[in-house]
Amino acid sequence: MAKLLGIDMGTGSAKAVLYDAEAAQVIATANEEYPINRPAPDRAEQNPDDWWQATVNVVRQVTTDEQNIAAIGLSGQMHGGTFLNAGGEVVHPAIIWPDTRSASEVTQLLERVGHERYPQITGTLPAVGFLAPTLLWMQTHTPDVLEKTAAFLLPKDYTHYKLTGEMTSEASDAAATGLFDVEQAAWSTEIMAAMGIDPGICPRVIPSSEVMSLSQQAADDLGLKAGIPVAAGCADQPAQALGNGILAPGVVSITVGSGGQVFSPMTRVQTDSRLHVFNHAVPGTYYALGAILAAGLSLRWLRDILNADYAALSAEAATVPAGADGLMFLPYLNGERTPHMDPHARGGFIGLSSYHTRAHLARAVMEGVAFAVRQAVEITQELGGSVETIIGSGGGVEADVWRGILVDVIGLPLKKSLMKEQTGVGAAALAGVGAGVYASFDELAARVAVHGEPYHPNEARHSFYNERYEQFTALYPTLKADLNRLAQS
Repeated sequence: MAKLLGIDMGTGSAKAVLYDAEAAQVIATANEEYPINRPAPDRAEQNPDDWWQATVNVVRQVTTDEQNIAAIGLSGQMHGGTFLNAGGEVVHPAIIWPDTRSASEVTQLLERVGHERYPQITGTLPAVGFLAPTLLWMQTHTPDVLEKTAAFLLPKDYTHYKLTGEMTSEASDAAATGLFDVEQAAWSTEIMAAMGIDPGICPRVIPSSEVMSLSQQAADDLGLKAGIPVAAGCADQPAQALGNGILAPGVVSITVGSGGQVFSPMTRVQTDSRLHVFNHAVPGTYYALGAILAAGLSLRWLRDILNADYAALSAEAATVPAGADGLMFLPYLNGERTPHMDPHARGGFIGLSSYHTRAHLARAVMEGVAFAVRQAVEITQELGGSVETIIGSGGGVEADVWRGILVDVIGLPLKKSLMKEQTGVGAAALAGVGAGVYASFDELAARVAVHGEPYHPNEARHSFYNERYEQFTALYPTLKADLNRLAQS
């Protein structure tokens, strides 16, 4: 019985998924949180040692050395990087995607490369939290760290390095740095020359499904046998798409996790300044990504400041009518990407009154995130054509109340993925392609993806939400100058 192990290096936790490839079912999962360190309001950093220790712990919880593990796959949070010296030691905390310190460097990057030329190469405009502007920030503010840096690795690539001893990356994750030529599937020497960055710090790029061997040291740490094939892996969004069987245009996925993502496969590179176009883990395929920075993070923020729990907030939100009795929420707690691409965007409750309770706050947060997701869906449709099927996953889709709000706001049927842990399963299945468990990506999709019956929107609520959506989309342009001024005060 072939078993595949998927390791997902998320923003807030490491997760291990043990998957039975023949029975097409998850055998075991384990999750361990690690902190996001905020040494300043515009900083978001993590300790790579925390990633590895959490990985060891979760893998040991789901595996034993007697199990026949055919391959190990990886996925992980996108955009950020960790910095290693020539001896492979970390020289600075990892700077991850919610970090906003590099706002001015985004402007510098476009000035150096060219506003038109940059997205022609990378498929996207740069954004704060991307590795490219972060490196520019380091040139000015921490040049000593950059001088010590012999190589950067993305979060899941750091874990791959700990597993195999090899410093590599692959196209789907590399594309999200802002340093990558998406059509050539290679690091852009043109961009790095404009930045004054040594291309030698870039890891070697290999196919996402290519496998290397689990080292003896890592095997000892994990309690496994050395020599197990370890795939290069992919970024978390392509992994989630693989777990949902999304390979080709016409099928779009919506994920409401820490961030919110709209994922739409493409067969050729087309660009739009309001979203990102990156390489898929499937060779020769790309995808448009609409990214909302604080989707589940918005509800997590509310949960934490209210000292509540998700179940209670969801139950209370269900008691409040659509529209939250005149309360709206802008979910821009960490700036925003799609569609605004504004690191200085800020969140807020609009229409707050003494009548409103925490139940109203919870419902307004869910609705605000749903409105933001709808904006991303509509832009994706403009770029990639009609949407035939929407597949939903993530905590926001699992929750009945929030899923219902999403469907009513977007106005399209949504099928919930029935495969739990889609990202970890996608990472595991990708390794299965590399190890020969699956003969092709098409076989992977046919055997892995499981979707439920569609949820249909309530037409009356959709009509009501259409009016609220117009209000929502008008708020940011109206408030932008004030929000930016507050963010930079």
